[in-house]
Amino acid sequence: MTWYVRVLVILGIVLGLGSANQAQTPAPQPQPASAEVTSPETRLTVFDEVWQSVRDYFYDPTLHHLDWAAIREKYRSLVAAAADEERAAVINRMLDELAASHTRYYTPDDPAYYQLLDIFAGSLRRELRRIFPDGQVIYPSIGIFTQRLGDKLFISGLLDGFPAAKAGLRVGDELLAADGAPYRPIRSFAAKVNQEVTLQVRRSRDEPPHDVVVVPQQTKPNEAFLKAMQGSARVIHTNGVAIGYIHVWSYAGAQYQRLLEHELFSGTLKEVEALVLDLRDGWGGAQAHYLDLFNAQGPTVTMINRHGDVAVDHVKWRKPVVMLVNGGTRSGKEILAYGFKKYGLGEVIGTQTTGAVLAARAFLLSDGSLLLLAVDDVFVDGQRLEGVGVTPTIEVPFTVEYAQGKDPQLERALELLSRSVRG
Repeated sequence: MTWYVRVLVILGIVLGLGSANQAQTPAPQPQPASAEVTSPETRLTVFDEVWQSVRDYFYDPTLHHLDWAAIREKYRSLVAAAADEERAAVINRMLDELAASHTRYYTPDDPAYYQLLDIFAGSLRRELRRIFPDGQVIYPSIGIFTQRLGDKLFISGLLDGFPAAKAGLRVGDELLAADGAPYRPIRSFAAKVNQEVTLQVRRSRDEPPHDVVVVPQQTKPNEAFLKAMQGSARVIHTNGVAIGYIHVWSYAGAQYQRLLEHELFSGTLKEVEALVLDLRDGWGGAQAHYLDLFNAQGPTVTMINRHGDVAVDHVKWRKPVVMLVNGGTRSGKEILAYGFKKYGLGEVIGTQTTGAVLAARAFLLSDGSLLLLAVDDVFVDGQRLEGVGVTPTIEVPFTVEYAQGKDPQLERALELLSRSVRG
């Protein structure tokens, strides 16, 4: 059993905001019905569930001084008239009136739907079984994050060790089609797990599209994020300096912090001279005390039993470290970025964070769709980061569009750390 699986077994999935080998892929499970097969009556029932949940549980009882009854009348008629595939967009336009993060409606056509179901699986465990009878959330995936710019869709992140990365796709690739049909993040792969799918991609403005063959796999979101985090850990040799790198795609659970400590103390990164901690994109969920790892004060305790088993408590990183952030750094990750910057633990490199710092609850609706709703306001050192975010100490722009795998933010971090170590 690999280390990351053992962590999941021991620790379980801890709530918060932010794959098996193909030969071990679980048998297909029942999937939630697509939003496109709902009846008009169901559409209105679900709309009413969303509207009432906001009224009853949104963190601001004044609903930001909106006339919520009038909002209902306006958008209910729009939902009633909308085509099936437009329903989610209409509901989200209503939620946008609240101008709050962590407040969005998701359907099974969106990878985030499955990722959030798994993140909140503990609180949803009873309801979850009407969709996934064994309680295990799975969905077809090639392991990417995407960003839409205008009418174009680009790869903004690749999970290490997953099909897209193995196939040679790069950050910045424009996704055009899948097996000759328009690219859809779930539907393009739902009936083709463990089968070849030909993606048409464009790598630069001046080059014609080309084909890349991927093999989608059934993915358990939390396991996937942990495996990808472990797979990202590597040593980068820059100007004679060994610099460690690790990407935390999700911080929704203590297992991700445990993996970070393991990699630094006894794993891939144990001999490096400096560290790049990448918190760009993905999901939040980090706890403020995770920064204790980078506070040099205090002892690290190592215990070894008669069999040679090693246990470490109060791990400390006392070498140079840089944090990477961007517009996809959200929620608990922003709290870490704030503390990292304010208390001088290292440089924060990248672009302004999202400004999405509210606490959320997930509601599984009657048709199996999902509402994420902000239920608590959040203050950090008395300051409100919602709608504000964290400005990096060193701003480095990064345009995803046709980036061809280049990463100027990481390059700047490596340059800075190598100079710091060499003096």
